[in-house]
Amino acid sequence: MSVIPVTLTRDQVREIDGRAAAEYGISGLVLMENAGRGAADLLLRQGARGAICVCCGKGNNGGDGFVIARHLEAAGADVHVLLAADPEALTGDAAVNFAILRAAGTPHRVMTEEGHDAVSRRLMSAGWIVDALLGTGAQGVVRGDYATLIEAINSSPAPVLAVDLPSGLDCDLGSPLETCVRADLTATFVARKVGFDVPESRPWTGPVSVLPIGVPRQLLAAYNL
Repeated sequence: MSVIPVTLTRDQVREIDGRAAAEYGISGLVLMENAGRGAADLLLRQGARGAICVCCGKGNNGGDGFVIARHLEAAGADVHVLLAADPEALTGDAAVNFAILRAAGTPHRVMTEEGHDAVSRRLMSAGWIVDALLGTGAQGVVRGDYATLIEAINSSPAPVLAVDLPSGLDCDLGSPLETCVRADLTATFVARKVGFDVPESRPWTGPVSVLPIGVPRQLLAAYNL
């Protein structure tokens, strides 16, 4: 009898990442690399053309975005990274991948340095936008530069790939946190998130592709995946 795949809550997402490290020795950097490469490959399969603007926050979702940018650039894409946070605020695996990006000379700007008008022009002229601003841990109201950037993303005619889930969508409830990216395609990792089964989430996620990130099958089986 086959096992029916299940969705994951935000707490289960954290738990799987923690168990992958503690029980199997798989670092967060390995999982981030696999996630970013898988999402970049998915975008390339969409026939992405023109400039690709990768919008990154300061957490692990932003770290996924840095990896995506690196792999897109390696594939010959014209990539520009737009940061919604001061690079000095980056920590952990996200900081490591940003350091790689900076050493590689990948074009990047901090939103506050770029200015609102310049950010809007860049997004309006993009061939694709990658939303790597906020991940599954996002709760409450989206404010400040993140809210401004999300509004600019939604004003652009460019198609949007959301990384793991659209920024501003509650992972568990499937409802927008007032300000939310409206994605054309979502690349989520390991399994669908429980909020995706809420009909209200569908106009925000677009079609959802589930990408593996190298979590061992034995661990996934504990969650019926």
